[in-house]
Amino acid sequence: MMSLTSAPDSRPLRRAVTPAGRRTESPVVELNVGGEFYTTTLGTLRKLPGSKLAEMFSSSAKACLDVEGRFFIDRCGTYFGPILEYLRSGQLPTRHIPEVYREAQFYEIKPLIKLLEDMPQIFGEQVARKQFLLQVPGYSENLELMVRLARAEAVAVRCSRVLVCLVQNEKDDANCVDALRSLEADKRSVVKFGPWKAALDIRDLLDCMNMDIKAQGYQVHYSHNSPLPAKVSDYFYTFSFSWW
Repeated sequence: MMSLTSAPDSRPLRRAVTPAGRRTESPVVELNVGGEFYTTTLGTLRKLPGSKLAEMFSSSAKACLDVEGRFFIDRCGTYFGPILEYLRSGQLPTRHIPEVYREAQFYEIKPLIKLLEDMPQIFGEQVARKQFLLQVPGYSENLELMVRLARAEAVAVRCSRVLVCLVQNEKDDANCVDALRSLEADKRSVVKFGPWKAALDIRDLLDCMNMDIKAQGYQVHYSHNSPLPAKVSDYFYTFSFSWW
């Protein structure tokens, strides 16, 4: 868990002197969040006890200060504003929902996280699509293998091609045994997905694979052209990675 680590000139939370001469914590706090400046109160920052943000500004925490004496948090400041507005008034963001969701997770603002997860932008990705992919055993590992194979072939070529085999059930798996053995004998690499128990649409799975590889910055597309006999060709797809 990240906390505000002390810098060489770290000081505790600022103290104010009351007319009676007693030193108390100043309720007003100036923040520098990744170069964006905010002014708020300790009460707002500590509104949700148990959150990382509240812990950062607990009385026992040491503060990292910038050269102007503002409390410094090394995160993207652009999306801290919506976090602050939620703590102040309960207002939900209307823009940059995925980015605010990521920051809410970092600061552990659990009520906001739950509300954002009900929004279409987060529900579709974090709930519907993620649950869909959890039904495919080894999905993430196979995706990484596809990328490694494509990169290994990217030597003085414009395009790398990775052959993928998708088998939905045990019957499909059995139908592909001979074809996979033949490809192995020819030293052709194949990444096999499945079998899986849920009723997944193959096209949806292919689109997810394509989307997740593109999200890593690769130019990729898939096609249903297979070098194999017609009786098994329906199980095989080619993913083409373009390098320039």
